[in-house]
Amino acid sequence: MSTSTYRVTGMTCGHCVSAVTEEITALPGVTDVAVDLVKGGTSTVTVTSDSELDESAVAGAVDEAGYALAGPRDLPLA
Repeated sequence: MSTSTYRVTGMTCGHCVSAVTEEITALPGVTDVAVDLVKGGTSTVTVTSDSELDESAVAGAVDEAGYALAGPRDLPLA
């Protein structure tokens, strides 16, 4: 089991959360996605999976939902 945290920009509402959650959940091995929405700021997305995910796959899923990763994962939000 692996858990990684990503920073995502541009999310403003529950629909945004649903879109990102749906795209990331579709990645092979993902078992849970939790989003801490910061409207108009940088939201935190925590992904639990069977094994470590390739960050480019997560970035692609977030992009498919219409948003972008804010930078390297597992960094504190300052």
